[in-house]
Amino acid sequence: MKGSIKNTVIPGVVAVAAVGIPALFIRLHIIDAYTAQIITLGGVNALLAVSVNTITGITGQLSIGQAGFMAIGAYTSIFFTLDLGLPLAVSTLIAGLITAFAGFLIGFPTLKLSGDYLAIVTLGFGEIIRVILINLKAITGGANGRRITTPLAIYPDLSFFTVTACLAVMLILLQNFLRSSYGRAILAVREDEIAANANGIGVFRYKMVGFVIASFIAGIGGSLYAMVVGFVKPDVASFTKSIDYLIFVVLGGMGSMTGSVLAAYVLSYLQEFLRFLQDYRLLIYPLILIFVMLFRPQGLLGMKELSFVRLAGRLMTLLQRKKTL
Repeated sequence: MKGSIKNTVIPGVVAVAAVGIPALFIRLHIIDAYTAQIITLGGVNALLAVSVNTITGITGQLSIGQAGFMAIGAYTSIFFTLDLGLPLAVSTLIAGLITAFAGFLIGFPTLKLSGDYLAIVTLGFGEIIRVILINLKAITGGANGRRITTPLAIYPDLSFFTVTACLAVMLILLQNFLRSSYGRAILAVREDEIAANANGIGVFRYKMVGFVIASFIAGIGGSLYAMVVGFVKPDVASFTKSIDYLIFVVLGGMGSMTGSVLAAYVLSYLQEFLRFLQDYRLLIYPLILIFVMLFRPQGLLGMKELSFVRLAGRLMTLLQRKKTL
């Protein structure tokens, strides 16, 4: 009982502190609006990285079309907010559900493939989504995109609080899901499909579950991106965007949600910090990726997670040892 309470209370306290303290600093102008915007966009990138890691690192399927699902979520939330007048929270939830349904429609015929074949098919679907968005001018505004003015685009403290809170909730829900029987079945499929099938686990079914969950998270991330930036173009569904999110996962560690989040924040800030190099900053990602693949091929955290419960336990042990001495 004590262990379950500790596993709930400590992550909850850390999540509240991670969301509330920086938001307060932004409110008090200790953190300027520019830095707050970078951190907020880092949170959006972290959500997309978690989405990619769910299908790539957890389910074990290589997908490079997640930017397409992000675009669906972004345009859906704009449509329901501007054209139908729904509240932002409702539009974001609907965007996630519609994107999850799109993931189901795309995953049903494609998840029977694996490896490079699945990657090529998801790449094709991402490009199809981008072309469709360009040609649906009545809804998407065509190649010029659509603009939306929301409180999240005006108040940096509110945008940071909303994005970071959504990220924290997604991480908590995913961690609890992975500890459930469904999550363990998905991990079994990732490790060995033949052995999982021999033990009565529906391989295709659990692949679909992972793919739909990843699509839902991408839709939420796309909706938050639209609300924070206030402008969306079909280019957000491009192949290069999907590769960026995949890089976050590779650097953080496939299978490590906290590793993906850490890599997304670091690289998002690094990209802005190196803006004075102009186009030469685009060389930084490949160089970092080369060094990581050479010296740390499993990524920064590998398949491990940052555990604040274990960290708190170690601190308590050290304090007790000092008292005894």
